[in-house]
Amino acid sequence: MLSWLSANIGTVLIVILLLLIVIGIVVKLRRDKKKGVSSCGGNCAHCAMSGTCHRKK
Repeated sequence: MLSWLSANIGTVLIVILLLLIVIGIVVKLRRDKKKGVSSCGGNCAHCAMSGTCHRKK
């Protein structure tokens, strides 16, 4: 097991780094969704989903 790990340490570190980045993105998106922050530009005039994605205030 240790010989496999030492032979593939670069790959293991890259996979761990990518997992951390993906987890960070998911956490950020969930926090933004709970806060009601949208990722769109807010100009719904030309959007196909204009009537469904934003609630009318």
